[in-house]
Amino acid sequence: MESVYGTYGKDLERILDYLEDLLEDANRVSLEKRGEYLYEHISGRIKSEESMREKCTKRGLPQTWQSALFDLKDAIGIRVVCSFIDDIYELRKAFEGFEKCRIVEEKDYIRHAKPNGYRSYHLILEIDDSDHPQGPGRFYAEIQLRTIAMDSWAALEHKLKYKKNIKNQEMIGLELKRCADELAGCDLSMQTIRDLIRQSE
Repeated sequence: MESVYGTYGKDLERILDYLEDLLEDANRVSLEKRGEYLYEHISGRIKSEESMREKCTKRGLPQTWQSALFDLKDAIGIRVVCSFIDDIYELRKAFEGFEKCRIVEEKDYIRHAKPNGYRSYHLILEIDDSDHPQGPGRFYAEIQLRTIAMDSWAALEHKLKYKKNIKNQEMIGLELKRCADELAGCDLSMQTIRDLIRQSE
């Protein structure tokens, strides 16, 4: 069976490497200019064949490379974990200056958390790849920006969400929401502490 990404699988890896290099450069520049990193760590992935085919089916799309690369814009995914909330918004500004990149969609689930407590900043980037004539001309990547606390909560919530035959689901949902709100409060407190330290320097 032909890949759902057609002949562009290696191009996806190349674009992922390109974006990770841009992020690493931004982190180095931040350290040189302000003595602090913009983020703690990043993790990138190419969505698996199985997951992409399932998503195409769920969305009523044919399992073609056009669907995988253009209609669904998360074949490439990068999660960036920051120490502080302000770093997320600084990093979002940095994306505006990334060469060949354009922000085409964004959702701020930090200022507007999901009902279950999920917090994160999502971006969809369009990457101009027209200088590679054998490629499709452009690619898309989904970027998730989170604090350490947001990332920890999301990882645990994801694990629990896929457990089967769970009793007391409503109570568990309320507890998860409470934990998310408490962690959000901690993020704000840590941001305040850093602001106070900066003011005293």
